[in-house]
Amino acid sequence: MTAWVTEFRPTRAELSACVQCGLCLPHCPTFRLTGLETASPRGRLAAMSAVAAGVVELDADFEEAMSFCLNCRACEAVCPSLVPYGRAMEGARAEVAAQRPRLGRRVRHFALGSLLPSRRLMALVTFLISLTQRLRFQRLLPARLRSGFDGLRPIKPARPASGMRVAGTLGRVGFLRGCVMDSWFGEVNRAAEELLTRAGYEVISPPNQTCCGALAAHDGAMPEAIRLARKNVEAFRDFDLVVATAAGCSAHLRDYDHFIDGAKLAGDARDVTEVVAGLIEAGHLPRLDRPRGDVAVQDPCHLRHAQRIMAAPRAILTAAGYTPVEIDPDGLCCGAAGIYSLLRPEASTELGHRKADQVRASGSNLVASANPGCELQLRFQLGPTYRIAHPIELYLEALSDPGP
Repeated sequence: MTAWVTEFRPTRAELSACVQCGLCLPHCPTFRLTGLETASPRGRLAAMSAVAAGVVELDADFEEAMSFCLNCRACEAVCPSLVPYGRAMEGARAEVAAQRPRLGRRVRHFALGSLLPSRRLMALVTFLISLTQRLRFQRLLPARLRSGFDGLRPIKPARPASGMRVAGTLGRVGFLRGCVMDSWFGEVNRAAEELLTRAGYEVISPPNQTCCGALAAHDGAMPEAIRLARKNVEAFRDFDLVVATAAGCSAHLRDYDHFIDGAKLAGDARDVTEVVAGLIEAGHLPRLDRPRGDVAVQDPCHLRHAQRIMAAPRAILTAAGYTPVEIDPDGLCCGAAGIYSLLRPEASTELGHRKADQVRASGSNLVASANPGCELQLRFQLGPTYRIAHPIELYLEALSDPGP
């Protein structure tokens, strides 16, 4: 029987770390949706081990079990054995891609590895999205695509990078612009640049940077993900910190040493919420006293589970004068999960409904979320009466309007 065939396969150490205790089960969104062992981290790791041992084939059932996972990594945060589940899942999906080649997957890998990082192509896509929004053509799109359009912010004319070169007393920050953040969530990137510069950093966006490669890695497109990682390691070689404004990007940057031995970038990468919260704590950015009401806090999976960052967004909101309102003690995935909402619309929608109900129960019409995919999902599920914004956007707005 065929076992693993690629260098990206789940390792024996990753698989043997699981002791099958089952503590992960109630924290897994797909297990909670279905109640099936095969839809749990424990069941998926057992399937990986069986394939690795040559006991079972890497067949359609195995492919289904791997693809149904959101890779939210909530299981990692509660695992007593510290199983690196996210890495094992990426390796398993790389094996599926190698052993069960499908045209649709090959197209996705090309799109995630080559088209998404292309600035020219993304500029064209952004223009078409903007045109669709202005002409209200999204109602003519298939439901699977229309949900994404309904969750997008209004696309505004692109503004060039600030080109800030203020000599910083705190050091030099390499700023990851992201494949969609500049075009679709430009206000977040501009808020990050302004706050970091105000605090005393020199903020530089290397022109030779590219997409972080997270979406490619999560889909099993490992050669493409490694190529993108190598390019970024070179682009951000000489910085004190590398900062990303999307939780999925910052989590993946920190994992670069898994793809490239000795990748220094992995140790220098930070999420913007972690950096800004630290600047407030150190007194480089101010705390404001004016009360601004409640804000529901949604924890992106790759911030809360992958990076274990929970306090930072709340500290930023509190410093801005808001009262953070907790909506989910388990931090269950909202169902966005990169391209999962396109590949698994039914499961994604159900998880989105549950997250939206949690927000509604909070009583707040303002929601803070630090990841673009989560923001898209929340805006689509909650509708126009709710505002969803990044914590640093809300903080910068408070600085601009401190009140009496």
